[in-house]
Amino acid sequence: MSSIDRAQLAARLAALPEAEAALADPAVAGDAARYRAALRRHAALRRIEAAAREWEALTDAAAQARESLDDPELAGLARAELAEAEARLPEAERRLLQTLLPEDPLDARDAMLEIRAGTGGEEAALFAADLFRMYGRWAEANGYAITPMDASPTELGGFKEVVFSVSGGERPYGRLRFESGGHRVQRVPVTEAQGRIHTSAATVVVLPVADAEDDLVLPESELRIDIFCAGGHGGQGVNTTYSAVRVTHLPTGLTAQCQDERSQHRNKEKALAVLKARILDARRAEAEAAAGATRLTLRGSGDRSQRIRTYNFPQNRLTDHRIGLTLYALDRVMAGDLNPVLDRLEAFDLTQRLQAAQEG
Repeated sequence: MSSIDRAQLAARLAALPEAEAALADPAVAGDAARYRAALRRHAALRRIEAAAREWEALTDAAAQARESLDDPELAGLARAELAEAEARLPEAERRLLQTLLPEDPLDARDAMLEIRAGTGGEEAALFAADLFRMYGRWAEANGYAITPMDASPTELGGFKEVVFSVSGGERPYGRLRFESGGHRVQRVPVTEAQGRIHTSAATVVVLPVADAEDDLVLPESELRIDIFCAGGHGGQGVNTTYSAVRVTHLPTGLTAQCQDERSQHRNKEKALAVLKARILDARRAEAEAAAGATRLTLRGSGDRSQRIRTYNFPQNRLTDHRIGLTLYALDRVMAGDLNPVLDRLEAFDLTQRLQAAQEG
């Protein structure tokens, strides 16, 4: 029996003409915030409409096939059509239910990723660089753009820390939000002379990028801005001008820095973008805690103690511990083929949300 509430579905679809009228309203079009909200609402209703059409077409096809089962001349064809419709209906219903769930408005935003080397010394820094390249290759293959914000490189080409944004494409933050947490690697380091397997770690934090809707204003009086000379490998100067910028938000103590650009002005802009993302994430966490809410279980906190995934190079094995996923295709994942992992994480999250909605 279908879990689709037809009355609820009809009520949602009945709002589509109103949403289309809002987009054509000059008053809405002249207000950037209202227009963005109207666009999101219209797009969400269109997704519901498309999913509903597919589900209803399959439901009708199955019903018609059942009616023809008693006709000797049509029974064979009816059985085949019924089998095809019933095979496709569960996934169509799942897609429709997904469109009916409340969307996280942050999912459509650009993402800010921070990768930090954890335990393991130079090998951890090299692993952090490998993760950065993995996300970069995935982004390139899927129509996203990578913008470096800050990096602390090491002598052997690793990173103590690297910060970058992922923009463009479809739902950058929504696609990457479950990457936050501790990533562990098992392999023979390039620095290991005896060929022994070592275990190292890196931490990934994924934040939604702040935009105009947040109305986040940071008065200069609340900021401390430090200018310093950018550092290269081994502390060597990248350039001779003091262009690197560190911004500290005095009320919260949160900081961000950038030395990627030669322009001090551009470095300040990037550092402020990172700082705003960190402030918004901290505020969101506080609001959820005050409301007694908990974050989605898959969305890690970025805490090193929260190990979400293991990369075992000798066995070419990737394991995501949250959903019990094991893939013997680590080489492909590191080359940027991350979608099989991201798809499974989103599917698991959807299952949990659907169960919560049905129980509620």
